[in-house]
Amino acid sequence: MTGHLIVLGSCGAWPEPGRACSGFVVESDGFRVVVDLGYGTLSRLLAYVGTTNAAGIDAVLVTHRHADHAADLHGLFRARWFGARRAGPIPLYSPAGVIEMLVSMEEDPEQSRSNLEQVFDWHPLPHSDYDVGPLRLRSFALPHWVPNAGIRLECEQFTVAFTGDCGPDPALAELGRDADLYVVEATDREFGDEQAQGTADRQPKFHLNAREAGQAAREARARRLLLTHFWPGNDREKSLAAAATVFHGPIALAEEGQIHRLP
Repeated sequence: MTGHLIVLGSCGAWPEPGRACSGFVVESDGFRVVVDLGYGTLSRLLAYVGTTNAAGIDAVLVTHRHADHAADLHGLFRARWFGARRAGPIPLYSPAGVIEMLVSMEEDPEQSRSNLEQVFDWHPLPHSDYDVGPLRLRSFALPHWVPNAGIRLECEQFTVAFTGDCGPDPALAELGRDADLYVVEATDREFGDEQAQGTADRQPKFHLNAREAGQAAREARARRLLLTHFWPGNDREKSLAAAATVFHGPIALAEEGQIHRLP
């Protein structure tokens, strides 16, 4: 079974010009799993699958409800509701707050829940393992301002793991254990503008910086590290250099449109 990962978006908080926020596709022998759909990712996803109604998407995983990871899920809902509702629901794996976010974006909460059930077949995260097509889904509760699920997708040929947004936590080692590709946030607000620099030290540790991302990958014994969730305006090469001080395997910076082979 061969596979690859496609980067839909790489920014945290809001998208830089020409970029998008967090979003990925994992494809394995034609089975397509979307992981997060932040601002600006839906049009890139539809371009990738070559449809306007999201035909060709087999499952969606969302780490948490923050808009830079989930806002375009509402656009996906509209694409399916107006364009392909008879095709049946897409499996959606997420913390409960993601559903509440979608409901809040519609005019009639009661009706919207019914409509959502026709578009998405929801499964809670974190949870015991799920079979998602040819892949095994494992999930881990990780510290953030809202419930966040680290996601691990496994098959006989490869393992890929995603942190979503989180602070340092021992569970990161298990999440990324021996992964062929570990996708880890490197928010690095200390590399940003003066306002970010002035507040970074007072923020709770609910984000990783690049060095902590490298540390997580090293402790997990991951084979490769993909840094993502860059604060807009940051020098990404500084993040790469910081991660490389502690993780000595291959490191890449997430870029929109990249394709990473798995394993």
